Amino acid sequence: MTDSTVLTRRGVLGAAAGALLLGGCAPAGVQDDTEPDDTASPGGPELLIGVSLELSGRGAALGVPQERALQISLEDINVERVQVGNLRRRVRLLVRDNRGDARLAATQATDLIRNDHVHALLGTTLPETAIAVAGVAQRLRTPFVSLAHGDGIVLPLAQRTYIYKLPPDSVDVARRLAQLARSQGLERVAVLAAGGLHGDAGVRALTAALRAVGVELDRTVRLPRGGADFADAAEETVADEPDGVLLWAAAPDAGGAARALRRAGWRGPLLLDSAAVTEETLEGSNATAVEGAYAVHPACLGGSTLTNTTTAALARRDFVFRYIQQHGGFSGFAPYASDGLQLIAAAARLSTSVDRGRIRAFLQTLVTDGMVGPYSFAPIRHSGLERDSLAVYTVSRQSWVRIS
Repeated sequence: MTDSTVLTRRGVLGAAAGALLLGGCAPAGVQDDTEPDDTASPGGPELLIGVSLELSGRGAALGVPQERALQISLEDINVERVQVGNLRRRVRLLVRDNRGDARLAATQATDLIRNDHVHALLGTTLPETAIAVAGVAQRLRTPFVSLAHGDGIVLPLAQRTYIYKLPPDSVDVARRLAQLARSQGLERVAVLAAGGLHGDAGVRALTAALRAVGVELDRTVRLPRGGADFADAAEETVADEPDGVLLWAAAPDAGGAARALRRAGWRGPLLLDSAAVTEETLEGSNATAVEGAYAVHPACLGGSTLTNTTTAALARRDFVFRYIQQHGGFSGFAPYASDGLQLIAAAARLSTSVDRGRIRAFLQTLVTDGMVGPYSFAPIRHSGLERDSLAVYTVSRQSWVRIS
């Protein structure tokens, strides 16, 4: 897809969203899925968002940065609040720790909808918990914006009409990784993939992408689940001395697998998928193991942002500065939660209502530049991040440095 095509499509959808806003009415077929709006507090009317995150357990490497990001963005958004119809609403987040447990995540989502009467759901960074929450959200007709990597979260679309996803699709990341492998002259590679749904999606996508560019897939090895010893999997991966290794795993497994590969004697090219890009991957004993590795990730980690003065770039720069100031490091994964919060607020603003059905309907018309990258949702596409927003980075001195 060329840049002109993308801009044209986004422009048309943006105009459509603007027309809906000016008309003050919902798209055809929108139903009132909530009780009459009587949400109130001593501070005035609210936009309630239920948040499910992995704040403890192995998923905390992804979940904790999201909570940090939400606190930064919540402070900003509540300075002027959100204009919804003729009311300015304070945004209130009801945060729950799902501990990486899919059943707990589903139970918490049900409670947030039925007992707390939230207007939308946001969060989960693991595909297993995301799919569990998606099932509840769809059944109870509540919009859910997921922060997890995983293609099955929003598919099949006919059964996921209330579900939206922010991270890039596996096929887009795999295509870029395969092209990177080809450009570096790698003729035969091995894939080391995480166990679980994220790894399943990566294996499928990488197998097709490598075949398309003519790179031979020597073997595919899966990491044991639950943080077990990765030594055997690493040794099997490099046994035939491939030209490169593609590691498809989220933190904290990405760092642990990289260390295991180095202990197994691997010194060749190491290519990472976007879920590995967190502070944890570059910390402690991981730092040496991933030095010089490549990663495909949305173009929000650095580069030419100092000369970019778009509204989104300025917001991103301010966010990164504050995040580092408060937490000492920055993860490219962190801004997803901020973008999700802004998208829900924008949908409520456009719909002039906190009705769940109307928020859902306007989410699927949103076209905007977020801190992670440009999003372009449509009724036939609920995974909104544009594929041309992906960039290639290398790890240099414990930093992600953009190279293309």
